[in-house]
Amino acid sequence: MLCMNIPHFLTISEQVAAYLREELIQERWSGDMPGMNSLAVELGVNSKTADAALRLLEKEGLLVPQGAGKRRKILLPDQLATAKPALKVAILDYEPLEQTEVWAVAMRQQLLSQGHNAFFTQKSLLELRMDVNRIAALVKKTPADAWVIKSGPLEVLTWFSQQETPAFALFGRRRGLPIAGVGPDQVMAGCTAARRLIQRGHQRIAVIVREDRHAGGVGSPERAIFKEMEAHGIPTGSYNLPRWKDHSEGLHQMLEELFRFTPPTAMIIDEPFLFHAVKEHLAQRGILAPAQVSLICADPDPTFAWCEPSVAHIRWDSRPVVNRVLSWVGNIAQGKDDLSQTLTKAEFIDGGTVGAVPE
Repeated sequence: MLCMNIPHFLTISEQVAAYLREELIQERWSGDMPGMNSLAVELGVNSKTADAALRLLEKEGLLVPQGAGKRRKILLPDQLATAKPALKVAILDYEPLEQTEVWAVAMRQQLLSQGHNAFFTQKSLLELRMDVNRIAALVKKTPADAWVIKSGPLEVLTWFSQQETPAFALFGRRRGLPIAGVGPDQVMAGCTAARRLIQRGHQRIAVIVREDRHAGGVGSPERAIFKEMEAHGIPTGSYNLPRWKDHSEGLHQMLEELFRFTPPTAMIIDEPFLFHAVKEHLAQRGILAPAQVSLICADPDPTFAWCEPSVAHIRWDSRPVVNRVLSWVGNIAQGKDDLSQTLTKAEFIDGGTVGAVPE
């Protein structure tokens, strides 16, 4: 099969930003940038498009906001090089590089467009087996001014929080640690998902997460789901959070045992690839959603748009997640301390894989 590079077509706001960037480099304006309304009239676009283009230039550091109602200050490239030096940003992904999500690749591209040398490390957390000693060896031989760690377990993020080189937790078990981070608010969305299942009569609800999510105790989203169940008089225990070896065989063995005697009537599954694997395993045994079991995925996935019945899932937007990473790198480049942790919006999307408890 031939591999094709999929072209990226610029949006209207990106085209306007490219034009304005060139005009700024040619020093058409100095001091303050014209406002979005006057630029919209000049360029024949609406004010929202002009404002979006100006915000893109803000992220690049060419424009500096000066408060509501005030024009943005222009920071020319030679000034930018002094004010915001480029960083070597190492991205330690959870999965191997060939499985890296599209939005994570786009994040790296945006860091590159801002002048930083952003790169994925040679090995992922999975390939390093989540072993802190292996990770420390990788960090030691990898020249980097800043680290972005994706979906790190507690022990790994604790180690990074104790190092001199700034680190950022992209998802993972970051809460309570002195480390910057971002992730969707899956706690509230998970509670909504659990309530929906309970409303449909479900009491035997299993939550399926990978082995490393158990490290450091039950995670916040899982605790919130169990608390919601207990608030409705449903006892919780190991049955609701089954353990399994982190490979295909381990997953299928766990499912066989789980459905052998007291099968769950509903499952909340952590990742899209796990969701599809679980759904396929059950379908081969005649256990279909939602007739025999209700299924919810705790993450969004483009493939869900093609599924019938529609997949109930927790949806969140990667753009504010990426923007938080970009702003953190910008702050570190300017010598600022930034340890703030941000939650972005997530919501439960009901779907055809959720139904009433089977007779």
